Amino acid sequence: METTVESSSDVLRSERIAGGILYKTLNTFDMVAIFVAIVLFITNSPGIASAGPVAYIYLVAGFLTFLIPGAVVTGQLGRMFPKEGSIYVWTNKAFGHFWGFFAGFCAWWPGIFVVVVCGSLVSTFISDLFARFGVTVLDKPWELGLVIIAVTAISFWLSAVRFRAAQNLVNIMFVVYGGAILLIGLAGLLWLVTGHATHTNLAFNGGGWNITFGGVGNFTIFGFVILALLGIEVPLNMGVEVTSDRAVTRYLIWGPIVVMVAYLITTFAIMVAVPGTDQANLPAMVEGVHNGFGGAGQALAVIVDVIMVGWGLYAALVYNYSFGRMIFVSGLDRRLPPVMSKVNAARVPWVAVLVQSIIVTVIAIVVYMIIPYIAGTNPANLANLMYYILFASITVIWCISMIFQFIDVIVIRFKYHEAFKTVRLAPDWVFYLCSVVGLLASGVGLYATVTAPWVPSLIDTRGWDIWIAGIVVVSLIAASTIYFLGHARIRDDVTDEQAIAVSMGSAGGTAEGA
Repeated sequence: METTVESSSDVLRSERIAGGILYKTLNTFDMVAIFVAIVLFITNSPGIASAGPVAYIYLVAGFLTFLIPGAVVTGQLGRMFPKEGSIYVWTNKAFGHFWGFFAGFCAWWPGIFVVVVCGSLVSTFISDLFARFGVTVLDKPWELGLVIIAVTAISFWLSAVRFRAAQNLVNIMFVVYGGAILLIGLAGLLWLVTGHATHTNLAFNGGGWNITFGGVGNFTIFGFVILALLGIEVPLNMGVEVTSDRAVTRYLIWGPIVVMVAYLITTFAIMVAVPGTDQANLPAMVEGVHNGFGGAGQALAVIVDVIMVGWGLYAALVYNYSFGRMIFVSGLDRRLPPVMSKVNAARVPWVAVLVQSIIVTVIAIVVYMIIPYIAGTNPANLANLMYYILFASITVIWCISMIFQFIDVIVIRFKYHEAFKTVRLAPDWVFYLCSVVGLLASGVGLYATVTAPWVPSLIDTRGWDIWIAGIVVVSLIAASTIYFLGHARIRDDVTDEQAIAVSMGSAGGTAEGA
């Protein structure tokens, strides 16, 4: 490795050395499995389906204006700069160190909250599983907090083992999760072919296809759809760990196809096989299986509940290890303390994942084990409300990072024009179109999110917006503060070899192994 110091080049230190620290292990199938774990939360389908047939308009609009343009832009940027950290690196190239760190933070911070959500969903499906046998469990917010902490601990442990072993487990869960999705879709078809009427009027003249606005309108569902499609770029947080360029372009073809099909069929199954009063409930897809398969419904519903519990763990694992790479590269670049770049003997950035897990644990304790019991209101309702507020807040913050990404591709096209031409995936006009459409979709998604609360029975629009604004503003101020504190402590006399020594410590082996 050539000795260089940080000030000698505009190339980030992490770009130069991350590939010599981490193993190349991810193939196309791995990347698709990671993409699905990040993007495809079919627990979003009940909220989408509850809007009625107009949900299909919002889904298709989201696919065409956000998911597909995002995949095209991600493919081009990932091909140009197949480095660790994805948007952190790309925005550094386009706008410099501060905005690179800022955009990276906006892409990383939501992942922390999603790990919290994964634990919450594990609790939900455990409760649903026991409820099918008449047993009530995990009905108190503090119990939910304990489950989130347990899920986080498990995901940390699995994130710290040899990456190939953890990814094999992820791949198995991906296949099982896909089987559950097909089972849910089949339940909807069986409900209809066995002579039952659909629970949702899908007729074009029935009024359910109308887009409505305001506090009780359905337009806010578009913001929920954008949330359901965020995370396109996350697999490239591990850019130097991918075995081939083709794996990048292929996952961005197959991943979105899987996501689009899965959201369409699960939304359909919920609409037709689940009563309208239950469609917004998170376990609605399990109820659809119970209803659609008749006599075998109870047994299959139990199986789907178990799979969904496993899926929550699978998603938490992927979020923890993929988002941990953002902290890892920030440690290499000294935007964060160098200890954040530490890897273990298996070449896994364990300190970064540990820091994330600690943050998640603190959030779980505050949100589910403290606030509900000092706020002077119904603890269960408040815990449910906080779940949706956190989800809406991460939609806003994550959309900000996507806005950077849609602009990055245009700026990089001009700044690195010759390099861009050599690896261009499509004509220039395609990138301009994707950038404009993606920016508009992101903006509309942001507007839709704050237009009306997702749970109007628990909070009004003013309270909803105050909570979201407070979380977003505090988060962005924290990002700026962390950057300037880190920037003030950067040493220009640190060589790459010294940075590698700090990162690897006593970790041995070569980067060629797996």
